[in-house]
Amino acid sequence: MKSPLLQFTSNGIYCEKARVYLDPWKPVDKAIISHGHADHSRYGHKNYITHHRNVPIISHRLGDINVIGKEWGETFVINNVKFSLHPAGHIIGSSQIRVEHKGEVWVFSGDYKTENDGISTPYEPIKCDTFITECTFGLPAFKWTSQVEVFENINNWWAENRAEGKTSILFGYSLGKAQRLLKYLNTDIGQIYTHGAIENMTEVLRPLVDFPKTTLITKDTKKEQLLGNIVLAPPSAHGSTWIRKMAPYVTASASGWMTFRGARRRRAIDKGFVLSDHCDWTGLLSSIKETGAEKVICTHGYTDIFSRYLREQGYDARTEATQYGEEETEAALASKSTVTA
Repeated sequence: MKSPLLQFTSNGIYCEKARVYLDPWKPVDKAIISHGHADHSRYGHKNYITHHRNVPIISHRLGDINVIGKEWGETFVINNVKFSLHPAGHIIGSSQIRVEHKGEVWVFSGDYKTENDGISTPYEPIKCDTFITECTFGLPAFKWTSQVEVFENINNWWAENRAEGKTSILFGYSLGKAQRLLKYLNTDIGQIYTHGAIENMTEVLRPLVDFPKTTLITKDTKKEQLLGNIVLAPPSAHGSTWIRKMAPYVTASASGWMTFRGARRRRAIDKGFVLSDHCDWTGLLSSIKETGAEKVICTHGYTDIFSRYLREQGYDARTEATQYGEEETEAALASKSTVTA
């Protein structure tokens, strides 16, 4: 019995024939990286291959690394195995990794979303025999509204806070979500201030996307300067002394987990906007169908529930354990709110 083209090992997803790993979580000699989030691009590999738009991102995060950038659809061959990168639509520079050997095709999705956010290269379905998919939001309860509607609500919220003389603090991950928020904030309402982590990452990405002007918050920034304006901050800043000095303020989080009211309450967030850089339930199902794959491997998120549903639909679906999913803890917490959401 021949071994599968891609195997799940203690180091990561491994292509034995090419002796290369996809998004490995332990240091290896050669790694192909889907995108720049910390759970998928880790420090310590000897050689990195990724999309050229992801090169400045992981170089900023990981420091001096040996990295090669590739174009979308560019085929590169390692030990007679063909690889290519294709848009995942998750964040800027995010890729699906296509692997082909002797007519057999596997696609590793990394993280992905089907909605075009206007800053990431839009997701493209890739035909394959086996599809490795995330299922971060693999429950029917997750159904996204269009980002046009979400940003209208965000800007209205900001305008209302400004009218009340309060600072608006909006939480989003420093890579991906923060830039998506920044792109569509209405600067006619006021100024956009940033936490250092978001400012630094946005500066890396400015050569790729036309973002509005931002102002970095420093120790010299007075809270009076912030009143009526909006602050973009990572979720880790919530409850910190950095935040408390900005009173009076109103907080909000932009996340798929805001589907659940309980998640918002637990984090003591005043307002929740449902905005995700992952697929919702419908997006996952439509993406899988478009690949034409008969075999589906579910890696992180609601893996058991989602893979069971796929099997009921006739797919050869199973789960595999990985170290992906920075939101897995939140997923476990959010699931407790499913009944009341």
